[in-house]
Amino acid sequence: MNQQRLLNILLKRHATEKTVNAEGFSTYTFIVASDAHKPEIKEAVEQFFSVQVKKVRTLVQKPTTRVFRGKKGSVSGFKKAYVVLNKGHFIDFNKPVSVISE
Repeated sequence: MNQQRLLNILLKRHATEKTVNAEGFSTYTFIVASDAHKPEIKEAVEQFFSVQVKKVRTLVQKPTTRVFRGKKGSVSGFKKAYVVLNKGHFIDFNKPVSVISE
């Protein structure tokens, strides 16, 4: 796969109370590019974090409209990926990520 494409797939880690608790069960959550497919997400996680991915689940969060102090606004939508790792593998977010060399 194109190395430039892999760099643009994982946008950031999605860290909420629920997702941080799921990390104890080897399930990590990422915000990914809206046009990313499951095999691309799997390959990107395996290359960046040097782990083996068991399964990838994705969902698209629809944009929502909010009202705050009488003013309407919107929260943009995004694509989220739940990545399940094989037993014995984990991601340490405190160490630097290995970037692909060209």
